[in-house]
Amino acid sequence: MKAITISGGESQATVSLVNIPKPELTSPEDVLIQVLCVGLDGTDREIIVDNYAKYPEGKFEMVIGHELLGVVTRAGSKSGLTCGDLVTSLVRRPCGEEDCVNCRNGQQDFCQTGRYVERGINRADGYLCEYVVENAKYVVKVPDECLPYGVLIEPQSIVEKVYTQTLQIQQRMIWQPRTVLVTGSGPLGILAAMTCRVLGLDTYVWSKSDAVSMNAAIIRSVGAIYQEAVSSEQETFLSGITAYAKQLGKKFDMIWECSGYAPLGFEAIPLLNHNGILALLGVTPGSGRLDLPSDLTYQEMVMKNKCIIGSVNASYDDFTTAIDRLRAIESHYPGMLGLLQTNRLDIEDVPAIDFGKMTIKAVVDVVPQAQWTSITMKIKEEIER
Repeated sequence: MKAITISGGESQATVSLVNIPKPELTSPEDVLIQVLCVGLDGTDREIIVDNYAKYPEGKFEMVIGHELLGVVTRAGSKSGLTCGDLVTSLVRRPCGEEDCVNCRNGQQDFCQTGRYVERGINRADGYLCEYVVENAKYVVKVPDECLPYGVLIEPQSIVEKVYTQTLQIQQRMIWQPRTVLVTGSGPLGILAAMTCRVLGLDTYVWSKSDAVSMNAAIIRSVGAIYQEAVSSEQETFLSGITAYAKQLGKKFDMIWECSGYAPLGFEAIPLLNHNGILALLGVTPGSGRLDLPSDLTYQEMVMKNKCIIGSVNASYDDFTTAIDRLRAIESHYPGMLGLLQTNRLDIEDVPAIDFGKMTIKAVVDVVPQAQWTSITMKIKEEIER
């Protein structure tokens, strides 16, 4: 079967379209999934462009891709799933260490040892191929109505984890958020903005994307306010967000830092209201340093009860919440989730991908979209016979 692999050594990586054996079930809890499409994000860019992948032990080749949408074509007797089910799958697998209480209890997104495995990223093959086998406990069933936007469940799960953790942290007081700021307007930033709008929050987005870009248009279409950053030069860029907040005459109850630009996250701390929370969702390696007035930052955190959280990866519950949230977004803003998927590629296109030409979100159609519904219906009809 066709697959996209990353291979190479310490300093250089190669992306290839290869043929590998079709996987087989090895347990009654396994399911065989025909991959319909796989989303590509900033992590995939780092894997491809910056050789970020960690290969399985003893190997220098790995199937990439971690944002899966597929359909079950064979289900083990103890899987609890049925052929024809539309599904996605968790990315991270537990470390297996006895003293890691979180991994032992299905919360490997809070792994304590750091020795977890992530499909398509860290020491395990991913989903960018024609078929994958997965243990059912990591598989999440997706409602058929989510077919057009189900590939966004994994990135939305990251947003949901952040908001769930925020609500848990803010139980320390009565918290009634009204205003939020999102920095960055990539796929994660847009999903965060859409989520905040569905929650009824006044939402402001500050980003380097042009004010007439598709990113900005989608954000405005859901009722958020978009502001283009004035410059990409560090000094002007950072002072720009402070000036923007002063221009608005506002501080924010919550800030979602989705750009991955490390200095920006710390620059945003004074822009929080008392009791505010800053969520760091993105990481861009080597993104820069900041001369920070540590005494003033310390005072901001202590005297005003501010909180910073970082988040990556997500749990099963976050995936199920993400499905509900995407359905709500689609109901409130019909068609916007489809517009977010700006670049659709065939699997043969991936080795030559140029992330600089991707407008917002790249999705690789392993099966042509026109065939998705017929494939699912055919599988279900075969079961009925």
